[in-house]
Amino acid sequence: MSTQPPLVIAGGRVLLADGTIIDGAVRCEGGFITAIGADVTARDGDTVHDAKGKLVTPGLVDIGVFAIDKPAFHFGGITRAALMPDQNPPLDVPARVRFAAQSGKPDLWVHPLAAATQGLEGNALAEIALMREAGARAVATGRRWIGDSGTMLRLLQYTGMLGLTLIAHAEDAGIVGHAVATAGEMATRLGLPSAPPQAEALAIARDLALAELANAPIHFRMVTTAAGLDLVRRAKDKGLAVTAGVSPAHFMLSDLAIGAFRTFTHLSPPLRCEDDRKAVIAAIADGTIDIVASSHDPRGPEDKRLPFADSAPGMAGAETLLPLTLNLVRDGVIDIGRAFDLLAANPARLLGVNAGRLEVGAEADIAIVDPERPWIVNTDKMAATAGNNPFDRQPVQGRVVALFKGGVGIKGGQ
Repeated sequence: MSTQPPLVIAGGRVLLADGTIIDGAVRCEGGFITAIGADVTARDGDTVHDAKGKLVTPGLVDIGVFAIDKPAFHFGGITRAALMPDQNPPLDVPARVRFAAQSGKPDLWVHPLAAATQGLEGNALAEIALMREAGARAVATGRRWIGDSGTMLRLLQYTGMLGLTLIAHAEDAGIVGHAVATAGEMATRLGLPSAPPQAEALAIARDLALAELANAPIHFRMVTTAAGLDLVRRAKDKGLAVTAGVSPAHFMLSDLAIGAFRTFTHLSPPLRCEDDRKAVIAAIADGTIDIVASSHDPRGPEDKRLPFADSAPGMAGAETLLPLTLNLVRDGVIDIGRAFDLLAANPARLLGVNAGRLEVGAEADIAIVDPERPWIVNTDKMAATAGNNPFDRQPVQGRVVALFKGGVGIKGGQ
């Protein structure tokens, strides 16, 4: 239990769990939200933070980061991050999971994702039950697709029995090989090794069939093609326990962005064609996509200052996650409530944590957001350990001006 005095965030526009916004205050005590409303006032001994008319929202819950990068997360309003098992060494034994789960405290909750297989090699199952006891909130296949259908079925049966969601990478490795781009005009013009976008749909189709057979939940971390999204949409219509995520890069950029061979646009999965980009936006609007995540993967010059085909995929996305998602609100694709479902409530639900929403009884992870504040993305000045962001020098709107973890301030107003 927190030993900090109770906190009252007053004078703000509070985004409630049902998506409505009220003028009022939030009171936090012992690490939890104890009251919300227009009639909430500070008591003797309370710490008071004046939100100055700004939006009071839940802290973001980011699923699928590849590094714990506190300064970047705090800048971006992220209070909880689910760490991918692709570490060195991988998170495939309980001791590593336990260490990772403690690595962010007290001002960041790290929720490790257990490696699905030993060494993430796609063969023998890892010690999933023991890793759950050590703090793993879900299981992930990592950057790789598990090609052996028998292994994948056993994995889904096991995770389903343990009540854990399997987070899957959706690209058929036998088709993708060493491709760094999506097959099409841009890849051909640039002479880059490429793979057809159908590699995603094939992987999703197989994994959905196995998830249905195992009666187990599955989350596709990144679904980036119209064909893949159609499969997820139909599976949801059938009642399967399937969810899907995407990163802002895949609804903001098409493969035209790789035209200058700029390695900051080398991502995994790669950027798709314009029709697929529009399909992602439509899937966010109709509810097919459940989660928008940063896929934060800071890469230094040793990984990025190379020929495009030799560079490492990934972007430092934590700092731009919120403003890029708010673009969808300004464009009328979704409303602000749906934006924070994508960024906070839905990922928290997948992880089974009592966060991601502002309601009495939830943990007091709270952000104060100025949704209209303009700023310029500058990779030379980013808080991340590396600035490999494809939106460098572009104007964005939306900034976290204060952040609280368990009712304790970790980022002041600016």
